Amino acid sequence: MENVLRPLAVIGGSVVLALLLGWGVDVLLRRADERHRETPLWGLLRRCQPPLLVVLLTSLLRGTYRAVKWQVIQDHQAHIGQLLTLVLIGASAWLVVRIVSAVVQSSYTRYASATRDPARVRRVRTQVTLIMRIVTAVVVIVAVAAILLTFPGMRAIGTSMLASAGIIGIVAGVAAQATLGNLFAGFQIAFGDMVRIGDTVVVNGEWGVVEEVTLTFLTVRTWDERRITMPVSYFTSQPFENWSRGGVQMTGTVFFQLDHSAPVPLMREKLEEILLGCEAWDGRTWSLAVTDTGPTTIEVRAVVTAKDADDIWTVRCAVREQLIAWLAEDHPYALPRVAMAAAPVPSPDGQFPSNGGRPPTQREGREERESVEAQAPDTGRG
Repeated sequence: MENVLRPLAVIGGSVVLALLLGWGVDVLLRRADERHRETPLWGLLRRCQPPLLVVLLTSLLRGTYRAVKWQVIQDHQAHIGQLLTLVLIGASAWLVVRIVSAVVQSSYTRYASATRDPARVRRVRTQVTLIMRIVTAVVVIVAVAAILLTFPGMRAIGTSMLASAGIIGIVAGVAAQATLGNLFAGFQIAFGDMVRIGDTVVVNGEWGVVEEVTLTFLTVRTWDERRITMPVSYFTSQPFENWSRGGVQMTGTVFFQLDHSAPVPLMREKLEEILLGCEAWDGRTWSLAVTDTGPTTIEVRAVVTAKDADDIWTVRCAVREQLIAWLAEDHPYALPRVAMAAAPVPSPDGQFPSNGGRPPTQREGREERESVEAQAPDTGRG
C-alpha cells in the first residue's frame, strides 16, 4: 500500500502545489492589472503562466523524485535527475524570454501611446525588436551551454577547448566575417536611426515598406506584396532612398504633354476641383505650371501633396486620370496631335514634284493655275 500511496503523494502533491503557486501568482498579477490600468505590464506577465507552471512542477519533482521508492526510479535515478534538470533549464529559459518580452512590449506600448511623432515610434519599435532578438539569442545560447555542461563528457571537451580558444577565435572571426559585419550593421541600424520598421524606402529601383529588421537581414514589402530580403550591411554601405526620413508627408508630380493651345488657366481650376474631391489629398498645397515647351507640345506639371507615400500615389493617379478625361471630353484640341502629309506621287514621266510632295503654297497654286490657263486652247467662249 505504501508503494502506491507514496508515489501518489509525491507526484500528486507536486502537481497540486505547482498549480496552487501558479494560481496565486496569477491572482496577484490580476489584481495588480486592475489597480494599474495605465500600464499593460501586469496583463502581459500573466502570459508567462505556462512556463512558470513547468518551472515550478519540474523544480518540485527534481527535489522530491528520490522519495518515490519505486525500483525503476532507483535504478535510473541519475538519468531521471538529469532529464528533469534539462527540462528545468529549458523551461527557465522560456520563462525568462517571456518575462523580458512582456517588459519590453509594455515599455514600447506606453511610449507609443504617449508619443505623437510616428517617426520616433517606428525608431523605438525597431530598437525594441532588435533588443528582444538579442536577449532571446543570449538566453538560448546560455541555456544550450548549461544543458551541455550537465553531461560529464562535455565538461572535458570544454576544458580542452579553452586551451585552444585563441586559435578557434581567430578562425571563427575570419570564417564569420560577413556574419559579424551584418551583426554590427544591425546594431548600427537599430541605434543609428538609419532605417526603421514602417519606413518607405527605395532599394535597387524597388519601392516598398520595411516590414522586418533582424540582426542579419532586413525585409522590404513591395507595393505588389512581394518581399525583398537584403542583408543589413547593404543599408550601411550602399545609398538608398528613405521617403519617411524627416516625416512621412510626400509631394508628388504629374506631367502632361499637351498641344500649345491647351487651356492652362482652366486646367488649374479643374485640378483644384479634382483635389477637393479626392480624400487622399491632405490639403497642404497644389500647383500647375508650364515647365517646358517643344516644337509640337508643351509640358505641364501638376504638383500635389499627401500625408504618406500610399496616398501620394492615389492622388497622382486620380489627377492624371480625371484631367486627361476632362481634356478629351471638353477640350480635345488640347491633346497632342501628330501632323502628317501625303506622300509625294510621281508624275507620268516618273519624276517627283519639285516641292517634295508638300502641299503647294498660295503663290505656287496661283502660278500653277495661270500656267494651265495660258496653255489651254482658245475655244472662243468667254
